[in-house]
Amino acid sequence: VTECMPMLPSPLIGSGRLILSCLVPYWLSAAPAVRSFRPNHVSIVSMPVSTRARRVFVAETATSIFQEENTISTRRRNGRRLLVTMETSTGLDGTTEAKIVTTKASVETKSVVTPSPRKRKPTTTPNNARKTGKSTPRSVLSETRAPPKDWESIYALVEELRQDRTAPVDSDGSEALPDKSQGEKVFRFQVLIALMLSSQTKDSIVGETMRALQGHGLTAENIAQTSHEKLNSLIRRVGFHNNKTKYIKETVEILISEYNVDIPPNAVEMMKLPGVGPKMAFIVENVGWGTCSGIGIDTHMHRMFNELKWVDSKNPEQTRKQLESWLPKDRWMTVNVLFVGFGQEVQQFKPKAIRKALKCSRPADALRLIKRLGVDLKKEGAKMGVEEEILEAMKG
Repeated sequence: VTECMPMLPSPLIGSGRLILSCLVPYWLSAAPAVRSFRPNHVSIVSMPVSTRARRVFVAETATSIFQEENTISTRRRNGRRLLVTMETSTGLDGTTEAKIVTTKASVETKSVVTPSPRKRKPTTTPNNARKTGKSTPRSVLSETRAPPKDWESIYALVEELRQDRTAPVDSDGSEALPDKSQGEKVFRFQVLIALMLSSQTKDSIVGETMRALQGHGLTAENIAQTSHEKLNSLIRRVGFHNNKTKYIKETVEILISEYNVDIPPNAVEMMKLPGVGPKMAFIVENVGWGTCSGIGIDTHMHRMFNELKWVDSKNPEQTRKQLESWLPKDRWMTVNVLFVGFGQEVQQFKPKAIRKALKCSRPADALRLIKRLGVDLKKEGAKMGVEEEILEAMKG
């Protein structure tokens, strides 16, 4: 005990058990002294919460301090320090085993890394939001929304700007790629595959991949007979192709065994397939079966509709529910391809979008619309040499 006195408070002795209380520094300068205590007693050590310090402490001192016991536990104290109670046992061969039991799992001592405590952010509820003047969190917003006053005007303008159907989605989307010449079942299957390939992948890459699969033979029976390695090589350019290969192979087995080599008849059933979410299911239902029970919303539509103030949502699923609450159902089947293509042109082909806006029947409104969606008209106009034309159009 004398050997530890420079670094430790006075020992407390009670109930036949020695209890040490000390603050262990990050580099554990007290560790050599701590080792000198008798190994058959329990020590309680409070130390700063540092991942590196905890790991060094456990690895270098635990097996030397504590003997003849069988449990170890950890817990946080005051959100700043870690209260560690350690007990270990010595085997017949003289080796010492030490384990730490956290609130979540029991693991070997040398691999213990307990996360540092994080400060909890205060939760803002609608009631105290009004009191403090803070906005209501989106997570508690209603899934219904009143129709925006200008939505019909904007919708009609986008329809005019998309009349030429020259966006990537028009040539490499799920409506354009499937082959109708092999029958309705094959067509619907190819619609499903096109949507499964589309996540996290540009339409141009999806188009190339679909054409490669069609050259190989894109039917449920043929894909079922295709090896995993071959299918993976055919779709290697799409995002997450390893996962998609697995999902497609599992899906074709389900379609053959449960749906007579066809796809499920509705979106609810489709969402039970591996790797198929709401966006895919609603679009496949729309294109493949000609019915519509929901709107397929991707991340680009989610961003655009929030920028237009048509919704106030946190994710695509919230956007879908809010949009469906006010958009007339006769628009549900067209809104996806209409706005996906419009968003592609505004983001990827800005000069093209500006020229189309200048030539449409409402150039001022069209220019203001693409500006709302993030296009810098002054910068892009200077590049194109149409600054004066844009300024003149905006006056109208």
